[in-house]
Amino acid sequence: MTKQFVCAVDVGTGSARAGILDTNGTLLGRAERPIAMNQPKPDHAEHDSRDIWSAVCAAVRAAREKAGIAAEEVVGISFDATCSLVVRDRQGGQLSISTTGDKRWDTIVWLDHRAIAEADECTASGHAVLNYVGGVMSPEMATPKLMWLKRNLPETWNEAGYLFDLTDFLTWQATGSLARSQCTLT
Repeated sequence: MTKQFVCAVDVGTGSARAGILDTNGTLLGRAERPIAMNQPKPDHAEHDSRDIWSAVCAAVRAAREKAGIAAEEVVGISFDATCSLVVRDRQGGQLSISTTGDKRWDTIVWLDHRAIAEADECTASGHAVLNYVGGVMSPEMATPKLMWLKRNLPETWNEAGYLFDLTDFLTWQATGSLARSQCTLT
């Protein structure tokens, strides 16, 4: 029987990490690659999703090489990431979420707090969904970020075709599937 391995990918604030494990859960190879962050204003933190994907691919290749296995032996991959919002146009191209207008910065990072007013507005609404998020909407969640984007960068909002949680973006990049994580849907 051919050996089978899985790849686990974790994207954090400053790096992408990948691990290759056997079917017993033994870590055979691990690698990490940095991710650039832009902070053009206080409370703003932005990533470039192409940079993230490049870091993920490099980390996966390096982890696989350390494990000494062929790509064909990897039978599954999982993604985990921060609660960051990736914005793409209808063709899948990058759209700026930055007040600088630079399209490279298309991802609002989890620690970005530009949407504090929107989060407070959501909390003040008393909506029943708050019962599922601890009673308070955080500016780190998607809803306030989306509200901020619509109000402050209407051109980007109007051109947007895809609004991804970072984990769903990684799945889309890897597979082309627009299926969303259950975590994103709830």
